[in-house]
Amino acid sequence: MHLGMVGLGKMGGNMVERLQKGGHQIVAFDLNQQAVQAACQHGAKGAKSIDEMVRALPAPRAVWVMVPSGAATEETLNKVAANMQPGDILIDGGNSNYQDSIRRAEQFAKRSLGYVDVGTSGGIWGRTEGYALMIGGEQKVVSSLRPIFETLAPSKTTGWGHVGPSGAGHFVKMVHNGIEYGMMQAFAEGFNIMQAKTALRLDLMQ
Repeated sequence: MHLGMVGLGKMGGNMVERLQKGGHQIVAFDLNQQAVQAACQHGAKGAKSIDEMVRALPAPRAVWVMVPSGAATEETLNKVAANMQPGDILIDGGNSNYQDSIRRAEQFAKRSLGYVDVGTSGGIWGRTEGYALMIGGEQKVVSSLRPIFETLAPSKTTGWGHVGPSGAGHFVKMVHNGIEYGMMQAFAEGFNIMQAKTALRLDLMQ
């Protein structure tokens, strides 16, 4: 399957490599052209602009945006959308606010563009172990991207799921992050308590 990828940082760059190894054809773009060159070493086709990336994809096009949430994501999605045609699909794989994802889905639907929000977890280990994907969007649009999700996940049948309508993917990822950060805080507090009990001289390094 052909896919455009915008954002080739630690997550996006590794995702490109995994997708290329899975037999997909990626057109990659990043403001950092060194990151683009690195993606090309894994078989991707590089682009020097969003416009060039979109033009290099066969219709109907699908573009995955993997940039920091907030203004960067908003600006990038709008730039990609400006170059798209009805039937094309935008994928937001970052940590966007789920309410923004609902709004964007409605906004792009007015132009007959598909929009999918994908909560993506796996960090730098996802390249080899696979990513956990929490997906929100219309069933028809999500189904058309199934080969991409099956390749990025640990296996075709595990690690990814269509959890609900637009916004659902990023809502579930928000809860996922809250649980993760809560667990990390609990571990930290536990070690802090043990470290403070100097009378027992606890060995915390073993």
